Amino acid sequence: MPTFNLKINKKTHTVEADADTPLLWVLRDHINLVGTKFGCGIGQCGACTVHIDGSATRSCLLQVSQIEGAAITTIEGLSEDGSHPVQQAWKEIDVPQCGYCQSGQIMTASAFLNENSNPTNDDIRNAMNGNICRCASYNSIEEAVKVASEKLS
Repeated sequence: MPTFNLKINKKTHTVEADADTPLLWVLRDHINLVGTKFGCGIGQCGACTVHIDGSATRSCLLQVSQIEGAAITTIEGLSEDGSHPVQQAWKEIDVPQCGYCQSGQIMTASAFLNENSNPTNDDIRNAMNGNICRCASYNSIEEAVKVASEKLS
């Protein structure tokens, strides 16, 4: 079985896995980083979103063989103590209901705000559009992204 050296949350992890194993399962099953969730397995829901070199990316669509050498950040690596402005805004607005999609929502929002720190409501809606929340917390999510943008300013 092939071996891959992955830089995840600023630490190097050596993993033995089939080359076509999705990053999602490497994170969850090999490294025990279970904050990244399985939602659909086809990149449509956003629950598995992580950052690859700073960009929000669906981890269910990436094979482990495609990402060796990339900087991977999971929800666990966004901040050690939940102090990232997006995480603070999520708590302040009390966004989660069931919470299942929230790590993907937060990872998408944080990557978006790294590129656009002063977004309009339309910008936020467009950026968050690919993340599904079955509890329909979209208004709270939008408000939390706006609050986070103010914290980042």
